[in-house]
Amino acid sequence: MALLKKKTEKKEEVDSPKKVEVYSSLSNVLLRPRVTEKASGKAMAEEAYVFEVSRTATKKDIKKAVEHFYKVKPVKVSVAPIPHKSVYIRGKYGMTGGGKKAYVYLKKGEKIEIV
Repeated sequence: MALLKKKTEKKEEVDSPKKVEVYSSLSNVLLRPRVTEKASGKAMAEEAYVFEVSRTATKKDIKKAVEHFYKVKPVKVSVAPIPHKSVYIRGKYGMTGGGKKAYVYLKKGEKIEIV
């Protein structure tokens, strides 16, 4: 009967399920840094960085995500919508996706390295 018996493998337990859950939800908040002329000018003048964020992200979520991934503490977070726009590409009309962007303000001297 030993041939038919299935072997059970022990699964490694995760340290804390809350830590894994928080990390997975925070990774979906910040989509990408928004690197434009306006954004880079604002970063130099006011120590502000601009990110494209999830449509469902709140200011608290964005603040936690920046703290977690970039190891800096934001002073202020502002959120602005990115409007849909009509486009004409390859002979067809369409719409851009739109979305949401966040302005993250830091203390003087703190920087985020965006590569």
